[in-house]
Formats: sequence, structure tokens, C-alpha cells
Amino acid sequence: MTHSPAPVSLTDKLSQFSDLWSQKKIADVNDYEVKLAKLKGDFVWHTHEDTDELIMVVSGRLTLQLRDGEVALGPGELFVVPRGVEHCPVAEEETAILLLEPAGTLNTGDAGGPRTKAPEALA
Repeated sequence: MTHSPAPVSLTDKLSQFSDLWSQKKIADVNDYEVKLAKLKGDFVWHTHEDTDELIMVVSGRLTLQLRDGEVALGPGELFVVPRGVEHCPVAEEETAILLLEPAGTLNTGDAGGPRTKAPEALA
């Protein structure tokens, strides 16, 4: 039995959850996961030693604090945090983001702690 291909609606997927700082897996690309998250407030400073991290803003605004400055992102903009670069996401308003990173990448990177969560798959 074959399945006809269907697009993934980011709007539909984002409507399925409201919790903040919790990644939701919406697709797999080879050994990578495509994830959505909703953010508000400050996260934790962390580093991903072994991988780059693509972050794209779907709605809202996101500031990526870096030790040598910051990157401000609006809807439709993306930034790739290079591997080993310490960063801290900050969202003054509720912000939806799309992430692309290798499967198994922890949301808190090397920092660990109580905000570490494995991504949950959305149907």
C-alpha cells in the first residue's frame, strides 16, 4: 500500500500544543529532526559541541544571545548557530520556531538541568 504525499502544515502543528520550551518533532530528514517549539522568556545558556543548530522564526521575535553579541530574528528569518557556540534564546513575546538538528540533540545542549526535555512527536 502506498501513501500519497501530504504537506506538513506548520499552522496545524502549532495549533496542537501550547506548552513553552518543549520541542515537538514534525518530520525526519535523514538523521535529522525537524521540530517546532513555542518560546517565551529566557532559556538557558548552552552549547551544542558536536552540531550546528538551525533556528527559524515562524511567528513572533527571537533574540539569540551570543557571548560576543546577539542576533535578532523575526518571522521568516533563520540563523544557524555554529557548533560549539554558546547561546541563549530569549523571546519577549510568545514566539514559534522551527529547528533542524541531528536526532538526539538535547534542547539544553551541554547545560542539562530541569529544562532538558526529549522532543515529543506530533501526529
